[in-house]
Amino acid sequence: MEARQLSPAPSVIEVSDRTAFMALEPEWNALVESTANEPFYRHEFIRVWVDNFAPESRLRVLTLRDEAGRLSAVLPLMAGRASMYGVPVRQLSATANTHSCRFDVVAREPGAAAEAFLSHLRADKSWDVLLLTDVPEGGAGWPLYEAAKAAGLSVGTWESLQSPYIPLPGSWEAYQQTLQSKFKANCRRRRRKLEEKGRVTVERVEGGLELEAKLEEGFALEASGWKGRRGTAMAQDTRTRGFYSELARTAGYAGRLALYYMRLDGRAVAFQYALEYGGRYFLLKPGYDESLGDCSPGQLLMEDVLRDCMSRGLREFDFLGPDMVWKRDWTDKVRRHTWLYVFNDTALGRAMCAAKFRWAPVAREVVAKWKR
Repeated sequence: MEARQLSPAPSVIEVSDRTAFMALEPEWNALVESTANEPFYRHEFIRVWVDNFAPESRLRVLTLRDEAGRLSAVLPLMAGRASMYGVPVRQLSATANTHSCRFDVVAREPGAAAEAFLSHLRADKSWDVLLLTDVPEGGAGWPLYEAAKAAGLSVGTWESLQSPYIPLPGSWEAYQQTLQSKFKANCRRRRRKLEEKGRVTVERVEGGLELEAKLEEGFALEASGWKGRRGTAMAQDTRTRGFYSELARTAGYAGRLALYYMRLDGRAVAFQYALEYGGRYFLLKPGYDESLGDCSPGQLLMEDVLRDCMSRGLREFDFLGPDMVWKRDWTDKVRRHTWLYVFNDTALGRAMCAAKFRWAPVAREVVAKWKR
């Protein structure tokens, strides 16, 4: 009787070497495209982020392969030290920060990936807390959190963002019907006021030889306003500037970059840095000339960009980032994002979870009552 050869079971393999990480790009991106297809999960986005924000980080990229050896899930993490309430902890964290917009596990079968990754992590006592930041509602990171909770591990959540977005209809006229009459009237009045000051034009840049110069123009415009005064503009930090510059070059080469400029007599007075991907427009960074605040050039550019997105057949405009009043002028829909905490099954892990999600909230409540 001929012996049957058994297929290998699905296996979790950690990738920490730069060369091995780079070799994953083709199948990583194929996995993204067949699952939660967003630019923030693609290999090149993670690579650009790591190279600029965490070049010295110790990567721990979890990969899951099925019986046929096909990549079926990835979870890019980095190991490091953090402090919780003055106590040093060993943290496994998402390769992400505020500039990543959102983060998630990428998996064909999120439930199976959650069980496999959790089993792998539970066998490892070299970490105290796992932190996945800005996981969207319905994201594949949630099954990992729920699996950890079901297994008796200490867990907790913190809602970080409510990002507005617009499901785009087929025409500008249909969309206008959803806007408030007062807001539309204000836009018309402000556009007339801006046009009285000179010739108003809109430019779209997708890449090319002038990309660096166009980026500099956008960086300078953003830094001229409140972000510059607060020190959060793209150009004010070497790492942030490097990230957005390299991301623009990479996205431009792939045909996914969208930079818009509203110009007054040729001078940029409003700017949007965005990615256009999978029929969706992702607004990473806007900026405008605050000396023209009475004309609201940023909102006027929004109007022109939305009109252009609909003419291009896009299905969604994603504002990304936090909820803001000016975004709500355009939509009433938001996408929730959450930080997911999983603590290792150790005395320190359990204590840190209790401190963060039980003791600290009680202490804040007591202080709040005392101040009254």
